[in-house]
Parts: sequence; C-alpha cells; structure tokens
Amino acid sequence: MSDLAIEVKGLSKRYRIGVREKYSTLREALVRAASQPLRTVRYWAAAQDHEEPAAVWALRDIDLEVNQGDVVGIIGRNGAGKSTLLRVLSGITEPTAGYADIYGCVGSLLEVGTGFHMELTGRENIFMNGALLGMRRREIKRKFDEIVAFAEVEKFLDTPVKRYSSGMYMRLAFAVAAHLDPDILIVDEVLAVGDASFQKKCLNKMQDVSRAGRTVLFVSHNMAAITRLCDRAILLDGGRIVQDGPAHLVVHTHLNSGLGTTAAREWPDPLKAPGDQVARMRAVRIRNMEGRIADTVDIREALAVEVEFDVVEPDHVIAPHFLFRNQEGVCVFSTNDLDPTWRRRSRPTGRYVSTVWIPGNLLAEGMHFVSVGCSVRNPSIPQFWEPDAVAFQVVDKSQGDSARGDYAGPIAGVVRPKLNWTTRFTPSAHEHDEISECRESWSDAPRDR
Repeated sequence: MSDLAIEVKGLSKRYRIGVREKYSTLREALVRAASQPLRTVRYWAAAQDHEEPAAVWALRDIDLEVNQGDVVGIIGRNGAGKSTLLRVLSGITEPTAGYADIYGCVGSLLEVGTGFHMELTGRENIFMNGALLGMRRREIKRKFDEIVAFAEVEKFLDTPVKRYSSGMYMRLAFAVAAHLDPDILIVDEVLAVGDASFQKKCLNKMQDVSRAGRTVLFVSHNMAAITRLCDRAILLDGGRIVQDGPAHLVVHTHLNSGLGTTAAREWPDPLKAPGDQVARMRAVRIRNMEGRIADTVDIREALAVEVEFDVVEPDHVIAPHFLFRNQEGVCVFSTNDLDPTWRRRSRPTGRYVSTVWIPGNLLAEGMHFVSVGCSVRNPSIPQFWEPDAVAFQVVDKSQGDSARGDYAGPIAGVVRPKLNWTTRFTPSAHEHDEISECRESWSDAPRDR
C-alpha cells in the first residue's frame, strides 16, 4: 500500500445533457487538492445500469492502480474519457460513483487557462500556484529562476498573463507544474501547443520528474512520445479501460483499432483483387526476422515487406514497388524491385512473391504505412496500386544500443540510421610535465596547522 500513488475503484462520471450541474470553483478544487497529502474522493452511490435519456457516461467503472515513480500514458480517441479521468484525479471534477485515493501532492496541467489568474502577472501566478500546491514561499523562491528560465518569459514576467500568447502561457504553466516538486504530475496534451524545441524540453522535464521517483500521468495523441516516455499505457474507449499494459503494445492496439490496416492483407478472389490484364495482386505482408507476420518491430531489427501477385499474361517486364509513409503522412522513401533474377527480363505466367528487406536502425520510431504497386515496363503501364495496404509500428525501447544511444528525448527525421562514430585523441605533449609541476607546487604549499 505504501508504494501506491493512485488507487481508483469503480470510478464513474455521468454528465446530464442540458442540465447545469453545480461545481466548486477551480480555486476551491485546487486548495482542497493541495491541503491533504492523501486526498480521497469517494462517491459510492452505485452507477445504475439504467440510463436517463439525457445522460452520458464519460467514465464507467474504472479500476486503476498506479505506483510511485510510474510513468503512465493515457490514450484513446476524442471523447474516450481521458481528460475527464484526469480532471477527477486532479480534484477539479467530482465523480458520480466510486472513489480515487491520491497519495501525495498533485501538479496538474490540463488545458491552457487552468490554474492561472488572468489578471495576475507571471511572477504572481508562480507564487500563487506554489502556494496552492502547499509549498512555502522560500521553496518557491528557490525554484523561481529555474521556472522562469524554462518558460523563457523573462521579459514578460511582470505582465498580466491575459496578455500572453498561448505558447507563452503554456510554457509558464508547464514550468510551474513540473518544477514545484509535485509527488504526482498530471499532464494533458502539453505537446499540442508549442514548437519542437518546447516539446523536447517538456519530454525531458517529465523524464527528470520520473527519475526523481515521482509519478507522471501523461495524455497525448503523439504515439511516439507515449512509447518513448512511458513504460505503461492505458487505452480508454467509451469511458472504460480497454487495455492496460506495456506502452508499445497498447499504442499498437490503439493505432490499428480504427485504421482498417494490419500487417497482412490478402485478396483470395482474383476477380476482386487489385490488378489489370498482366498482373493481379494476391497479398502483401510485413514479416520479422523469424519470418512471422509482425505488426510491431524493434527499431534495431530488420523487417521484410513482401507482395504476392499473379502474372496472368506472359512476356512482360514487371516491376513491383513499395512506398513508405510515416504517421504524419510524410513519404519516408520508395523502393523498386531490383532482384537481378527478373530485372529487365520477361516473366512467364505464375505466382510470384517479391520481398524487400529493410535493415534495422533505419526507420524512425512510430507508425509506418506501406503502399504497394506494380507496373509493366517499356512502355510503363500500371497494373495495381494499393495505398496504405499494410501498417506496422517501429518501437525504440531506449536501451542504449540503437541509434538513440543514451539520449531520451525526441529525435527529428523520417529515418534513424545507426552510423559509425570514431574518436581520435592526442594527449598534450607537455601534459606529464604540467601535472608534475602542479603536484610539486601543491607539496610546497604551506599547510594550516
């Protein structure tokens, strides 16, 4: 029990449509949350199975335990209940049923505008938020310069925050939430605002918080950030927990749940398969080094992409090809069949399986989509083209032996090759003499008796 940071049992939240519910003010909620090392929110009025016609359950029967020092990602489509769960855990929203025990002081960054007084200056808001978190003034002063430097708002520190841009506001809000030593840091969509440099600072800071033994709950639609920062992830859908487990597996489930693409697709009926008069596609697959169908691939391991097709009209030069896109829709690269066995040679009718091997430490982490096509050459006549036919997830586990090395933050680029580095060191010619002189000077120096 002593290792628990958060314990949730039977937590449910119902919103009645068209009915204005009574809520406490944000200041009241934050003061209540900060005033007790252990905060318990209990509403054991059972969540009835029958639903009112104008009611929506944002959360339903959530059971959850988070240990101290855990970094947990919470993912799901819009409306899945992610933000509602964080608001309940932060003490801003009261549950309809169930309870949540929070062991420690909570620092929350849920949305732009939460927790700051718009008429106060940046300086005043830093001290106000620190006080709400239960910190003494001298503790806030000790962290003050670090907060300001992180937020990069030195010139506007004595300006009311209502005049801040959204980026300035978010930087300061995150800096306050992360630097005032909360036991539990709750962050919702912080990466949705700000440039790449700010996002990198946020991720690095959250990693620093977790290394210090504090707990982080992190909601984001950036799946690469979830897999990089979190060992564990929770997938919500319809207000319920769908999956709770290793981050890369949960992310894979989420990305594939509504995409209509997997690591293998087949067209058993040749009349319905993509194709033309010369060639018709039968299947496309992603395989790992052991030859198994794989929808999740370690960044360090090679993978194979294969297209199976029928040649139904002989004596044509045929060129299968693939195009790879990442989850942002950026073209990573394309590749044509260069197998010397059939390059520039006419093919007889029959079944073919063309495979290309992608080496490890080439693709960047994240989701990748493979489009597959085939054309007749001389003249060039397309036979089939299936966009985003299959998809797979590349996972970088930050174990130090990939191109990432010991760096834990985000890495830009659509590819991530592991390149060879060498170092040439030449010691100073006078290094030994300089060290000896220093030692002699030290031995001749007077000593206090």
